[in-house]
Amino acid sequence: MKQDLSLDFQFKSSIMQVWNALTDSDKLAKWVMDNDFKPIVGHRFQFRREPVEGWDGIIHCEVLEVVEPHRLTYTWDSGGENTTIIWTLREHKDGTVHLHLDQTGFNKVQALGGAKYGWTSMCGQLEKVLVEL
Repeated sequence: MKQDLSLDFQFKSSIMQVWNALTDSDKLAKWVMDNDFKPIVGHRFQFRREPVEGWDGIIHCEVLEVVEPHRLTYTWDSGGENTTIIWTLREHKDGTVHLHLDQTGFNKVQALGGAKYGWTSMCGQLEKVLVEL
């Protein structure tokens, strides 16, 4: 049975700052990894890191949905797992932004746990990137 990951983050930045950090390749590289992302439906791109034993360091992706500045969806294919990433942004009246992540379609519990750890860590880096903006 497939499993899903759901995480929530709050940022004291504008919705457009958070959106830009999700969709600008240079900003995305600062908190996720090197990439050739473009926010265009159908665009195939890669996230790239140094390979490690048992992993080539490449995540193959394709943009499925872009609804600026509220929703971004893309595939995430790496290490035998083919999942879908859905970012949802909502701005609150107090100016904070709620960023919700769903990553759906995990086959392995270990991969789900790794994704939870990874996204929690990367979104900590996102907060630092947003402070710099």
